[in-house]
Amino acid sequence: MIMKEYSLNPFLSFFFFLSLMILFLEMGVAQKTTSTIPVNVGVVLDLASLEANIALSCINMALSDFYASHGDYRTRLVLNTRDSKKDVIGAAAAALDLIKNVEVQAILGPTTSMQANFVIDLGEKAHVPIISFSATSPSLTSIRSSYFLRATQNDSAQVNAISAIVQAFGWREAVPIYIDNEYGEGIIPYLIDALQEVDARVPYRSVISPSATDDQIVEELYKLMTMQTRVFIVHMDRSLGTRLFTKAKEIGMMSEGYVWIMTDGLSVDFLSSPNHSVTDTIQGVLGIKPYVPRTKELEYFRARWKRQFLRDNPNKIDAELNIYGLLAYDATTSLALAVEKAGTTNFGFQKANVSSNSSTDLATLGISLNGPNILRALSTTSFKGLTGDYLFVDGQLQSPACQIVNVNGNGGRRIGFWTPTVGLVKTLKPRINKRMNSTSTSRVSTVIFPGDTTVVPKGWEIPTNEKKLKIGVPVKSGFSELIDPKFKPGGFGFVFPKGSPLVPDISRAILNVTEGDKMKQIEGAWFGKNSTCPESGSSISSNSLSLESFWGLFLIAGLAALLALIIFIVSFVYRERNVLRSSDSTASIWSRIENFFRTFIQRDSTSSTFRQSDLNDRKGISLPTMCAPSPSVCSVDTEYPADRSSASYYSSPNREAPQEVVIDTDQLTNRNQERPAALEIDHDNN
Repeated sequence: MIMKEYSLNPFLSFFFFLSLMILFLEMGVAQKTTSTIPVNVGVVLDLASLEANIALSCINMALSDFYASHGDYRTRLVLNTRDSKKDVIGAAAAALDLIKNVEVQAILGPTTSMQANFVIDLGEKAHVPIISFSATSPSLTSIRSSYFLRATQNDSAQVNAISAIVQAFGWREAVPIYIDNEYGEGIIPYLIDALQEVDARVPYRSVISPSATDDQIVEELYKLMTMQTRVFIVHMDRSLGTRLFTKAKEIGMMSEGYVWIMTDGLSVDFLSSPNHSVTDTIQGVLGIKPYVPRTKELEYFRARWKRQFLRDNPNKIDAELNIYGLLAYDATTSLALAVEKAGTTNFGFQKANVSSNSSTDLATLGISLNGPNILRALSTTSFKGLTGDYLFVDGQLQSPACQIVNVNGNGGRRIGFWTPTVGLVKTLKPRINKRMNSTSTSRVSTVIFPGDTTVVPKGWEIPTNEKKLKIGVPVKSGFSELIDPKFKPGGFGFVFPKGSPLVPDISRAILNVTEGDKMKQIEGAWFGKNSTCPESGSSISSNSLSLESFWGLFLIAGLAALLALIIFIVSFVYRERNVLRSSDSTASIWSRIENFFRTFIQRDSTSSTFRQSDLNDRKGISLPTMCAPSPSVCSVDTEYPADRSSASYYSSPNREAPQEVVIDTDQLTNRNQERPAALEIDHDNN
């Protein structure tokens, strides 16, 4: 029997093994899929708005991307979306339905701060974490709900950036214009405190109702025009803000001299999806926006999101990804991580113990058993998201910086940044920031203000609604003490109300006049341009004084003393010339010189000083001590009569020195106590 051998084709072998591998992988995936645990999560948004649709698409993409890279996780978030219908009651009803009927473990949303207020209370009662990526009002933090996490920037974080802008441009007053609801009122206390820290006043607060008509808005704007302040800070939603700026432009308040600053809510809404009709009305406006670092991951996600959003919403071609969409993406990622970290058990609710006749849904609201674990996991979760480092601190997402934008053309132009550590800066590069002053306009790029001008507005105008000051001037001459000008060399002054913004402007204007080029020209015309300064250089020596600095004084003092000495010697030699001309021809020159010097050192008894001293000695009084001499010893110094010439007296070479007799007064007293004897002193000249 002849047997045939068949050889297998290599291509067929490879195809066979590849099919087996795909089959095994599908079986493994199916097995893992059956073992995953679904976790219900609620989403409450205003689905009729474009921003909500952008956020919802980012949430879906976040879950798809997360589980594609974490296929081994056992938990899977299941979204349960509800429409709040732009209403506070609608948001509360949607959250109540999700907690009671669906038993969600967490809720993403709601959209606005007013909607979040009541939803937070429901989450606190049911132990369900509420994660909002768009509710920015600081008043939500004051509720002190441990189950509320703000996955966006707090409005109170941007007030320091606004006050830094006001301080950098030297504006002394600012008027906030805000919407009359919880969102608008929440930022005002923080804004006023921040402005006061930079010495800026808030003379008036303009509150506009959400339901205000165009006529009411115009009336309020005209009221602001009659006031002194020209710096306005706008904090409201997009619909009211659009009408406000439109009417402001119609009545001329978007012209030169006015300053408008938008908070981040309006900046994000107006500049994320530019509308030419809106941007035309806000040319020159300054705005605050959260800063998101530009990375490759962000650019790649932006391109993917654009394709996916147009595929799901082909009629919304003008939609652009904004900061709230990025925050929704990161918030969903953090929730997926926290749910997996919290564990896979106890995803149920504990029913409330209520009576059967209770007719309210709140009374029958259960409590989530795994809510505390999810909350704890959310508080400790940190990762690198699309918006940067993602971390909650005390239920608040940390936002390190925000950017300052200036509306020009079809969008916003970034002119600087603000950070809590260095304040207002033009760039985030540390080397450049160290060379700049934090309170100077050099910290930001050139700003184009309303009216298409780069000149910084002074921020105030002369008010037109104040009472006019009436000044009476007499027709006839008189009252010169009141109305005549008094020219005094002491200068002049101005009186202003305390805290008036005119003070720095007037002071600056006076310095510009007194130190300006015009004043220098006037001084040169009247006093000439010759400088009396010996050194025209600007270098200043700071060496300390030494003896060389006073050589002129020492020279003058030495010459004066030398001249006085010469005059004295000449006059003395002339007066005592007879001593040198001695009649004794046998006297040598040295003896004559010796007699001359003896005469020089001999005191002059004719001097008034020595005559007074002798008089005091005769009276028994010592000049220094003014006390009587000691009774034990009496010293008598005999002198020749004053009328005897000292020259003739000393001219005799055989002259003896004056005799001095010392007598013990105690012995004289003992010898003759009854009859004192007269004391006689005989001068014997031999």
